[in-house]
Amino acid sequence: MSFLKRRRRLLLTVALVAGLWLASGVASSVQAVARETYENLEVFTNILAIVQKNYVDQVTTKQLVEGAITGMLTSLDPHSAYLTPDLYRELQVDTQGSFGGLGIEITVKNGILTVVSPIEDTPAFRAGIKPGDQILKIEGEFTKDMSLVEAVKKMRGPKGTKVTLTLRREGVPELFDVAVTREIIQIQSVKSRALDKGYGYVRVTQFQERTDEDLEKAIEKFREQNAGKIEGLVLDLRNNPGGLLTQAVRVSDLFVDSGMIVYTDGRLESQKQRYYAHKRKDRVDCPMVVLVNGGSASAAEIVAGALQDHRRALILGTQTFGKGSVQTILPLGDSSALRLTTARYYTPRGRSIQATGITPDIIMSNDLVAAKSGASGEGADFLREENLRGHFDNGQKPDGKPEKPAEEGKPAVDKPAAAPESKAPTGEPAVKPASSVEIREGELGKDPQLDRALELLKSWKVFKALTSQATETG
Repeated sequence: MSFLKRRRRLLLTVALVAGLWLASGVASSVQAVARETYENLEVFTNILAIVQKNYVDQVTTKQLVEGAITGMLTSLDPHSAYLTPDLYRELQVDTQGSFGGLGIEITVKNGILTVVSPIEDTPAFRAGIKPGDQILKIEGEFTKDMSLVEAVKKMRGPKGTKVTLTLRREGVPELFDVAVTREIIQIQSVKSRALDKGYGYVRVTQFQERTDEDLEKAIEKFREQNAGKIEGLVLDLRNNPGGLLTQAVRVSDLFVDSGMIVYTDGRLESQKQRYYAHKRKDRVDCPMVVLVNGGSASAAEIVAGALQDHRRALILGTQTFGKGSVQTILPLGDSSALRLTTARYYTPRGRSIQATGITPDIIMSNDLVAAKSGASGEGADFLREENLRGHFDNGQKPDGKPEKPAEEGKPAVDKPAAAPESKAPTGEPAVKPASSVEIREGELGKDPQLDRALELLKSWKVFKALTSQATETG
């Protein structure tokens, strides 16, 4: 077959595929393909034919087309991707809280595979992998410019097998290897325990299909232990990489009795969604402190932003990751799928946290406390959305105000401040002395942020009592 005939056949095939795609449900709302599109498709088919004819090794059309799709989506933003049938199946399993692998959330920064956060109680977490670690090699193979999809595929494997990662960590002069044994990762998304009489601690590690149910059970247990009442609650969202948007809404709904929780805004009408709280008899109305850090992303930021905007909780910690975009999974006919960024999400007051994150009411870093006391902290230089190559802006006007209000004619917040303590002065984090022991998140006495949160909740009660007394006297 001549080169010209092959080129024409490829062009006809691509045009036919485009026509079938337009006729499918996936692209029912896409407008008719313009002449410019066909002209560019002709360039693509020309290159495809040239590569197949001249490349040093024989390559299949499927191999080249999949590579082109992967490159196309990678050029859009850090979170859009092509999911092969295997990866799509794994994604579906991930949201159910059970999958095989190491247990780390990763991204690509400046072409280098970088850890966003290890998931608690997973092989990666126990191996000491930390946020900000750069994965330079997987089983001796360099990861420079390796796609996320390929990296995930290489790190996952049968239970009991080992994979060696070569890491670079800020402050460590030399590269070092970490051998991690793969496991079937069973993620317990909610962990809880009592801090003190009447005060509870709940850590949400990831937002999965049953996170809201597990959280309700934990809160009900606190109530049973304290004669039906909770004096105060610490909600720990540190190093929570996010998860399901619907679960972020349901978790927020447990604590907010009315008003908007979050809204999304995209190009299509179907991407403009608003989510509201509902009246409920079992709503948790006790004082709350939410703990966040640079590893708190996506769904975790939705919850923190909603509770902050409604003045329902005090946010304590450090600036969050800043992932304010919505990814939609679009299944394709061959059991593969596209993960495509389709909208930005906004807090009730209309704030986009894309590439900016949530700023805590009280800025307090465990690392800073550790440094001042001579203790050993986490040492994590958190990677954030704004550091990712190809990230897009937050859709706000230059003055920082949203393009449009969350609810026209309605105040976003109509509740009194939730705590007797104001924000720390700009540039001066609120810190307290810490002992010279190793910091362990989630342990009273070894976690300065948690210790501070409990102090705030207890002073909350004292402040409320003093305020009531002053009102009665007056």
